[in-house]
Amino acid sequence: MAGSQHDTPAVTARLDDFLCFSIYAAEHAFSRAYKPLLADIRLTYPQYLVMTVLWEEDDQSVGQLGTKLSLESSTLTPLLKRMEADGLLSRHRDKQDERVVRVKLTEPGDKLRERAAKIPACILGATGMSLEELGRLRDQITQLTQRLVEAS
Repeated sequence: MAGSQHDTPAVTARLDDFLCFSIYAAEHAFSRAYKPLLADIRLTYPQYLVMTVLWEEDDQSVGQLGTKLSLESSTLTPLLKRMEADGLLSRHRDKQDERVVRVKLTEPGDKLRERAAKIPACILGATGMSLEELGRLRDQITQLTQRLVEAS
């Protein structure tokens, strides 16, 4: 249908024109910015995300964590096992449903929150953007992600 919103403009083959490459490059830049901050608290970025979710709300199921982090259980479970071995969290079966594994912070995991508290401000500073600008950008990327998920 001519003129419909599903018409696609001519696509260029220049890498610099690819939004997906810009997001990919930004992810690598974020990784470099986070690396020394996370090394200081001895966490990887995926571990930091798990801890952030648990600091927001402790004692969640593996399924809840997976949903919030967009990770499959097969990816999340080895990560959680390593974090449990490091003493940051514990995993236990749900009392009401033995099939459900719950994840809870240990005391050292909870205390790590204090050392990690500076990280968001450091990352904000590294972006050179205001909190409002980053919020708008995050919202646009979230909307883009939802549309891509719906389209696939």
